[in-house]
Amino acid sequence: MTKEIKVGISDYKITEAPNQLITLGLGSCIGIVICDKKNKLVGLSHIMLPDSEMFSTRSVVKVEKFADLAIPAMVTEIKKQQATPSRLAAKIAGGASMFKLANDVKTQNVGERNIEAVEKVLKELRIPIVGRHVGGDMGRSIFVDSETMTVSIKMVNREVHEL
Repeated sequence: MTKEIKVGISDYKITEAPNQLITLGLGSCIGIVICDKKNKLVGLSHIMLPDSEMFSTRSVVKVEKFADLAIPAMVTEIKKQQATPSRLAAKIAGGASMFKLANDVKTQNVGERNIEAVEKVLKELRIPIVGRHVGGDMGRSIFVDSETMTVSIKMVNREVHEL
């Protein structure tokens, strides 16, 4: 029986076929799907910020909130569940610029910084990005079918986009 597993903000979940992973309300946040098609294992992370650097002095840091910490942690967990590292592939969505900034300074565009951070971490982990639906100015929701490895992106008043 298929279960729908919800992934909240600053969280990640891993499942196997035939379950479905869902994350709602990606604005500047990014949803990262990492899958091993042959073993039918898939993880979905909903990161909020690009890196944990400015929070490193805190005694407690929520790993799942940051691209630089959440993605490696999720990959480690997927590998523990018998995923084959050379078969891992990623699909990403989100990173919208939800608010028009007065001075439009790139350093303030969290969505764009999130996209860059996710791409960097995946490159460092040697996980290819095989699908993307990023940027723009609208929020998204992600639905992952672990049986087919289809990633559906839904936006308000728009066609469903499949990765």
